[in-house]
Amino acid sequence: MSRGAAAKRTLTTLRFFWNSRQGPEPDATGYQGFYYHFLDMQTGRRAWQCELSTVDSAFLLAGMLTARGYFDRDTTEEQEIRTLADSLYRRANWQWAQNHGATLSHGWKPEGGFLPYRWAGYDEALLLYVLALGSPTYLLPESSYSAWSSTYQWQHWYGYDYLYAGSLFTHQLSHIWIDFRGIQDRFMRDKGMDYFENSRRATYVQQQYAINNPRKFNGYGSCCWGITASDGPGPETINVDGIERQFFGYVARAVPNGPDDGTIAPWAVVASLPFAAEIVLPAVDHFIHRLKLKESNPYGFRATFNATHPGSSESACGWVSPWHFGLNQGPVVLMIENYRSGLFWRLTRKCAHICGGLRRAGFTGGWL
Repeated sequence: MSRGAAAKRTLTTLRFFWNSRQGPEPDATGYQGFYYHFLDMQTGRRAWQCELSTVDSAFLLAGMLTARGYFDRDTTEEQEIRTLADSLYRRANWQWAQNHGATLSHGWKPEGGFLPYRWAGYDEALLLYVLALGSPTYLLPESSYSAWSSTYQWQHWYGYDYLYAGSLFTHQLSHIWIDFRGIQDRFMRDKGMDYFENSRRATYVQQQYAINNPRKFNGYGSCCWGITASDGPGPETINVDGIERQFFGYVARAVPNGPDDGTIAPWAVVASLPFAAEIVLPAVDHFIHRLKLKESNPYGFRATFNATHPGSSESACGWVSPWHFGLNQGPVVLMIENYRSGLFWRLTRKCAHICGGLRRAGFTGGWL
């Protein structure tokens, strides 16, 4: 794709989000500068009575700010990209999303108001808080970040001390945009490490769990791991080789405490490439050449597979997901590029909003 074509597509997207309906109506596109988890691809309005999602809006806004950094030329189109991306970020009302509490809410619905859930425990909300703390219009108080990080769980598994989050994706998504190498907040200064090293350790815990394979699932090993929030072959219970196995549908699979039903997500392995290429690349090779998971598939790996589930007799991998999910495919492309060139990290290093949010969260050192 040429730069001009990319700019035109980016501008079309930004114009849509800027001009689409923002309001409390149940069929709007967003409200208070945030957007619904799912939008109808034809109308651009809310789909499936889903929630206005704070974290999914954060991913969207982070992508907009990245585009703002990339399209830096003095042309009419690229100037408009920068203006719209900045305006969309400034419109997000983080103070409203706090809903009079210490931490940020997961989301809101026009039918019943704010969801009962707030962000707690280490997860992808790290990016959410950096964006909220850096806002020039609806600044989140620093105390909110302290309240969120006070819910962290420091654990020890398979020889590694690390900040626990069971699903592998939680150790990846914030890192797509922010280079956490060498920068530390108060929590990580006390631990003598950074969030990048934490994700490296979490990746090794995933591999070691698969090697140990405590639940004795088929296929698990040093080159076959990757357990995260994903779809699966269930829900159903099947007798497999004399063992009653419970299989789940879409669930937040986790290591080492579960849930785990033998479902592997190759995309989550690829997205750990910047953290531990020495164990990721052999696993990718295994998926491609031994398990043939990419054959006749122009979009790369399918979302998941489960070698313990009987699945289809046509596949040596047991059950194989028929789906691709954009939320999975995006991290694959972006983290491969961060591994190759660090492009997205370089772009966000130049973003004053993100740097300001990091500093207000207490990050110091390194490139910051």
